Amino acid sequence: MQHNYFLYITTNPDKTVLYTGVTNDLKRRLFEHQENKGKNTTFAGKFYCYNLIYYERFQFIEHAIEREKQIKNWSRKKKEFIIEKENPNWHFLNDEIFKND
Repeated sequence: MQHNYFLYITTNPDKTVLYTGVTNDLKRRLFEHQENKGKNTTFAGKFYCYNLIYYERFQFIEHAIEREKQIKNWSRKKKEFIIEKENPNWHFLNDEIFKND
């Protein structure tokens, strides 16, 4: 059986804050981040981190969580490097994810 788990990075509209997370449903999670924008109850909500700029797919949740922990310990500069390798202009990828129904 094929499973999909995602490590993802979102940012705010000004691209000044990064949020790293893991989910098994990227569309749902992005929708939740959008719904929580401006709410102080979560980091992503407080800082308006609802724009997807990077993601990786994994078959096993353990690998996604391991990668999340690794990236969360990185400096901002190192995170920017992996983002720019795949998404050099930091285009928001939300529409790409939502149109793939």
